[in-house]
Amino acid sequence: MMWRLIKAVLVLVVLAALALVAYAYVGPIFFAEDFAPPVEEVTKPVTLEVE
Repeated sequence: MMWRLIKAVLVLVVLAALALVAYAYVGPIFFAEDFAPPVEEVTKPVTLEVE
């Protein structure tokens, strides 16, 4: 009984890992807006010290 439970948990872990890998590869094709980096222009003054 205990071996079946451990086996079932291991199978679920492997399936979850495969689903995560599949989502990482196929996700940008179907959900491009979720994978796009936020676009924001940042301007900051920079002070350079010259010796």
